[in-house]
Amino acid sequence: MPASFDALVIGTGQAGPALAARLAGAGMSVAVVERAKFGGTCVNDGCTPTKAMVASAYAAHVARRASAYGVRLQGEPRVDFGAVMARKDAIVAKSSRGVEKWMTGLKGAKVFRGHARFIGPDRVRVNGEELAAGKIFLNVGGRPLVPDMPGLAEAPTLTNQSMMTLAALPEHLLVVGGSYIGLEFGQMMRRFGSRVTVIEMGPRLVGREDEDVSAALKEILEAEGIEVRLDAKCISARKEAGGVSVGLDCKEGAPRDSGTHLLLAVGRVPNTEDLGLELAGVRMDARGYIEVDEALQTSNPRVWALGDCNGKGAFTHTAYNDYEIVADNLLNGAGRKWTDRVPVYALYTDPPLGRVGMSEAEARKAGISVLVGKRPMTRVARAVEKGETLGFLKICVEASGGRILGASLLGTGADEAVHSLIDAVYAKTPYKEFQRRVRIHPTVSELLPTVMEDLKPSP
Repeated sequence: MPASFDALVIGTGQAGPALAARLAGAGMSVAVVERAKFGGTCVNDGCTPTKAMVASAYAAHVARRASAYGVRLQGEPRVDFGAVMARKDAIVAKSSRGVEKWMTGLKGAKVFRGHARFIGPDRVRVNGEELAAGKIFLNVGGRPLVPDMPGLAEAPTLTNQSMMTLAALPEHLLVVGGSYIGLEFGQMMRRFGSRVTVIEMGPRLVGREDEDVSAALKEILEAEGIEVRLDAKCISARKEAGGVSVGLDCKEGAPRDSGTHLLLAVGRVPNTEDLGLELAGVRMDARGYIEVDEALQTSNPRVWALGDCNGKGAFTHTAYNDYEIVADNLLNGAGRKWTDRVPVYALYTDPPLGRVGMSEAEARKAGISVLVGKRPMTRVARAVEKGETLGFLKICVEASGGRILGASLLGTGADEAVHSLIDAVYAKTPYKEFQRRVRIHPTVSELLPTVMEDLKPSP
C-alpha cells in the first residue's frame, strides 16, 4: 500500500516550500520530495550565487574608480577569485540549509529524498516507495539549454550551473548568448579581470527590450572592454590546445574567436522529460512545458504545475506568485489567475535594468498609441551624487486615457526604483494622478513623475 497524503509537493524551488508550509498549516498532511539540493535554481545556481558575485564585481569596479570619489588606494585593486567564490558558496550553503531545515522540521510534513516519477494519476514512486495524494504540486524547475551547435560535443563548455564551480578565473571567456544571463556573467567576469567576448545571433543585445535599451547596454559593456559580436548566424565550436574557439558568421569582425572558456547562455528547458507525466494524464507542449489553465491546474485535475516548469514566468518572483495563487484558490476560494500578473523583472548588469508592464515596442505591437517620457541619468541628482550616471529612465503612457502602461529604467538603483511604478501599472493609474504624490529626495524614484512632464508621441 502506498503512503497516503493530502498533498504531495515535488521540488523545493521558490514555490514548493512555501506551499508545503501553507498547506501543512491548514491541517493537511504533506509529503515533500527533493531529488537534489533544497532551494532549487534560485538558491543554488541562480539568483543567490550570481547576485553575490555581482556584488563582488561591483566592489572591484568601485575600488578601481576610488580616486574619482577622492579616495586614494595604493596600487591597483586585486581580485581574489577564490575568495569571491568562497563568499558566494557560504551564502548559498546558508540559504540551502535554511530551506532544508525548514522542510525537515515542518509539522505535518514528511520529506522524501529522491526522484519522483508518476505511476498513476494520483501517485508517484520515489526510490521504490509509493506515495499517493489527492493533490499533487509540481515545482520541478528547469535547467540550462545546451543547443545543437556543431562541434559542441567535443568542445569544453560551461553553463550558468557549472560557472558556479570554477576554481580559477577564465583568462578569456566567450559568452554565447547576449541576453540576461550572458550579460550578467560577462560583465562580472570582466570586472574580475577576464577578457570577455559576447556572441549574439540577433542584430542586438537583449532583443526583448526596446532598441534604445539594447544600444545603451552595448555601449556600457563595450566601455568596460567587453567585445560584442552581433549577427552571429552560424556558430560552431572547436576544442583547441588553449581552450576553445568559436566559428562565427558575423557581418563584421573575424570569422573565428578563441578563448580559454566557453559559456552557453542561450536559454533554459523545463525538467519534465523524466516525470512519467503521460502516466498521470498531464499534457506538455512541444517545448516540454507543462500545460496549465489560468489557475495553474494541469489536464489532470489532481495536479498543478508551478514555477519554471509551466513556462508562465521563469522568474523566482513569478514562481512565488504561482504559490500564492494556488494556495489562495485552494484555501480561500479566491479565484486568482496567473494571467492577471503584470510582467516585471530586472537585468542585473551595472547599472541594472528594471522593467514593468509594456515596453514602447510591445505597446506599438499591440496597436496602442503611446506617449513616451525619457530622462538621462545625467539629470538625476542621486545618480550624479553617486557618480553613476549611465542609462536613462523611460516611461510609456497610453495616449488616449493617460494610464501608465510600463517602464524601462536603466540606471543606478533602477531595480528598486521600478517598484514605484508596479502598483501604478496594476491599478491603471493615470500619469497625472501619479505625479501628485510626494517622493523622497534625493532618490531615483523621485524623478519618475518628472519623466512624465515631457511626454512625446511614440513614432
